[in-house]
Amino acid sequence: MNPTEKEITYQSTKSYSTLNTLTSKTKHIWLVFHGMGYLSRYFLKYFRELDAEENYIIAPQAPSKYYLNSEFKHVGASWLTKENTIKETENVLNYIEAVLEAEQLPKDIKLIVLGFSQGVSIAMRYIASRQLVCDHLILFAGGIPKELEMKHLKFLKAKISLIYGTEDTYLTKERMRSEKQRLDDLFGDQAEILTFNGGHEVRVDLINNLI
Repeated sequence: MNPTEKEITYQSTKSYSTLNTLTSKTKHIWLVFHGMGYLSRYFLKYFRELDAEENYIIAPQAPSKYYLNSEFKHVGASWLTKENTIKETENVLNYIEAVLEAEQLPKDIKLIVLGFSQGVSIAMRYIASRQLVCDHLILFAGGIPKELEMKHLKFLKAKISLIYGTEDTYLTKERMRSEKQRLDDLFGDQAEILTFNGGHEVRVDLINNLI
């Protein structure tokens, strides 16, 4: 007999990380999505040079944790895999929604959404699915989800920045041509492309210059 795959729904508790404190002096709220292999609390190190009084950073945590090597010492996490992607995506989006509900963010503060590597797909899927209004969307060294079309993002009036390193081994010339075309198809003149000399990495200096 063939195995039968079933589903259940249950309550689960997940963590997320924040940096600095949200006060009346806060000018920018950052919602940042790490790449594969990170934990959210360590991803926040890239935002420590931002003015702590003016910037409040929220870093959701990818749900699937795993050991990064055979030494079983360092732990990383992944947002999604090719296994049961549609259902797992909805689980991730529901989790992000719960994070934002818990934070009760004010509407009069500039919201910046940043995704790095695998986090780009999560950031864009959440924005499209929940029609999250933000002021700036930063796509850092990651790919635009193939299923997204202009109709899913036409509500978004944000500034769009695509950033990648010219020596990024994950982004071939052919893939970058495809990504640039996708960016143009989705956002047109709304988007800008920024490059730097480097590989698949987060650049603190570029983050500091984006606000």
